[in-house]
Amino acid sequence: MKLILVNQRYGHSRTIVIRGWLKGLLSLCLLGAPVALGYLGYQLAVSDSDANQLVSQEATEKWQQKLDEQSQTLAQLKRNAEVQLEALTTRLATLQARMLRLDALGERLTTVADLDTSEFDFSQPPAAGGILISDSGTVSTPDFLFAIDQLEHDIARRSEQLETLSQLINGQQLLKEAEIAGRPVRSGWLSSGFGRRADPFTGAMAWHSGVDFAGAAGGPIVSVGAGVVTYAGDRDNYGLTVEVDHGNGYLTRYAHAKELKVETGDIVTQGQTIALIGSTGRSTGPHVHFEVYKNGRVVDPSSYIRRTHR
Repeated sequence: MKLILVNQRYGHSRTIVIRGWLKGLLSLCLLGAPVALGYLGYQLAVSDSDANQLVSQEATEKWQQKLDEQSQTLAQLKRNAEVQLEALTTRLATLQARMLRLDALGERLTTVADLDTSEFDFSQPPAAGGILISDSGTVSTPDFLFAIDQLEHDIARRSEQLETLSQLINGQQLLKEAEIAGRPVRSGWLSSGFGRRADPFTGAMAWHSGVDFAGAAGGPIVSVGAGVVTYAGDRDNYGLTVEVDHGNGYLTRYAHAKELKVETGDIVTQGQTIALIGSTGRSTGPHVHFEVYKNGRVVDPSSYIRRTHR
């Protein structure tokens, strides 16, 4: 193999003769260079692709992590909202029940006091009015919260009506039927008195907040006076229970019933059957546990049991 080198400046040329193993080595280099360059380019391309894939995978994992965190936050917010909504729903139901009792009590007092029903009409919303003040600059209240606020205002106005009504009939004797008197059963016998006694389950001395009348299961339990049923349902150790508000600070309780004949909000008359004798709750046998409350404090029912309606 000959290599000819030309000097362009002086115009001379020089010939180099390559023989033997140098000739083979040079040929190998000339032939292998393109292959080596191609392989190098391929490796660079593969490296770039792997790097891009790695970056893309890391970015995807970060986005997924953020999405998971946001999902957990939204789930927690949803749980909190459900708890708050449940509390508001309970509050609304309580206010509605209170409104129902106020209306029923107001209607009864208006009737028994023989007052002008047009002035104290508890079947209609209270009259109201005033100057219109725009609230366009404030945030609107959700309908649910507005309903609660409206109920609270209505209850306040109903309470004012009842207060006025109470003042009108204060000093007058309520209808004799509204006075509590007599026994809570038509037949039966007094099985346990008021005050300290031996507990029928433990034998230890304990306080008995009412009196017990034993009787045949299924016998009638009657209200000792006219009033409004403020509770009718299961109440812990009392079992199935009815509570009647008679006005003027009096409330009576009838417990351990087998079956209830009235519902909360019902207006009852003196002697009306409100439940049947049973043994629900903490009881050893069929009887009615009878309690009397005066201004929120339990009192001995004996004097009211001996009293007769005039």
